[in-house]
Amino acid sequence: MKDQTKIIAALLLGAAAGAAAALLLAPDSGEGLRNTIAEHVNDILDTTKEKANSKINDIKDYSNRVVNNVKDRYNDAFGEANEYSDELLDSIKTKGDRVKERANDAVDNAKTRVKSTADDWNNSIQNA
Repeated sequence: MKDQTKIIAALLLGAAAGAAAALLLAPDSGEGLRNTIAEHVNDILDTTKEKANSKINDIKDYSNRVVNNVKDRYNDAFGEANEYSDELLDSIKTKGDRVKERANDAVDNAKTRVKSTADDWNNSIQNA
């Protein structure tokens, strides 16, 4: 411990010992002394309860803030994931539509070539 801490601890211990000695040596009856000590102990207990309740409320507030923060982050991440999946679906649909158009164009082109070839053969057979 640091010297200052030792000095402060010694002063507090001395003050407590002095207070106890003053209570015990005071010209008060035994019952009066017991009542004074009981009141003092009750005051200490009440103060301790108030501080404990205050700390418990602080802990509850802190934990609620943490939970709300986690919920907000989860909701943000979930929303971003939904947006990203929607974008992916739109992209897939667009690419699928392009593939379908190209396939239809290729089929139409193939039909045209087959018809042209069939017409050429038909003309060759008729002219021969």
